[in-house]
Amino acid sequence: MKEQLNKFVVAVVLLHLSLAVGVVGFMVIEDYQLADAFYMAVITISTVGFTEVHELSSSGRVFTSFYIIVNLAIFAYVASVLTTYLFEGKLKSVLRNYMTDREISKLKDHVIVCGYGRNGSQACEELLREGREFVVVERNPEIRQSVSSKLDFQMLIADATIDNNLKLAGIERARVIIITTPSDAANVFITLTARELKPDITIIARASEKETERKLYRAGADHVILPDHIGGMFMAQMITKPAVIEFLDLLTNQEKHREKYRLESMSYDQLRPEFRDKTLKQLRIRNVTGATVIAVKDDVKGLIPNPPPDTLIGKNDTMILLCSEADVERLNDVFLK
Repeated sequence: MKEQLNKFVVAVVLLHLSLAVGVVGFMVIEDYQLADAFYMAVITISTVGFTEVHELSSSGRVFTSFYIIVNLAIFAYVASVLTTYLFEGKLKSVLRNYMTDREISKLKDHVIVCGYGRNGSQACEELLREGREFVVVERNPEIRQSVSSKLDFQMLIADATIDNNLKLAGIERARVIIITTPSDAANVFITLTARELKPDITIIARASEKETERKLYRAGADHVILPDHIGGMFMAQMITKPAVIEFLDLLTNQEKHREKYRLESMSYDQLRPEFRDKTLKQLRIRNVTGATVIAVKDDVKGLIPNPPPDTLIGKNDTMILLCSEADVERLNDVFLK
């Protein structure tokens, strides 16, 4: 975007500079008044051939000849830039990028997704479903053309390995960055850059190779996902543990199943005051809503799968629940403030 905008700015500056040179030249050489000099400069640049203010001197003719030659080159450059902007959609692209930059500057605690490939687009779909604000940084401009205009998110066409582009995506204000480019080397580099630009940001990175996983953790990633490894294990377990895979498919493939189930989290801070500092038995979540607490993220003990009924939900604790869409509505109505 900056390169396109720079060409447009250069064209405008050259046009104004040429006009200024012409005005000054005619005023100095031909002793024209400002209005007459401006008139002569304009008709010379435009090559319309109107009548001169008065017959030019020899010096004036030499100046005008060189002025015309130089302006032919300037005019050709300006015409090419304007033609590109008007007929190839560059102007529309620049304006759209300008509006995108304005919208991104308003975001805070958002998510940055680097790469809108197979994994990146799936991450964006989930973020959209959950109503999270996010920005996509994608280097391929053709990707944006393929994204439906109905999808409400900002896409920055830029190389995420460049520090300034992450700053344009608002990394100083972001809470999480998801790195899903197809290049492991680029993912390591972006991880290093993101950790340097914002030390407390949560970094979730994609890796193709097991060796890259270790490098990403050393570079500062909080979580590393290996989609190929997970996919292969998933396929194998369709044979070894088909019932487990059927259950996971129920959670992940929402379009396939009529009854939609999903995993939800409910933190201590989200609970209404009367439900805080109580055990799971006292909360009676399953009896009241139908949702099942399958794990608790305890502030001290860490993740507790299949927590016992006497598990206390205290400050900084989070419950992980399996629930249907109807269960989620009841959870929001009863337990959340």
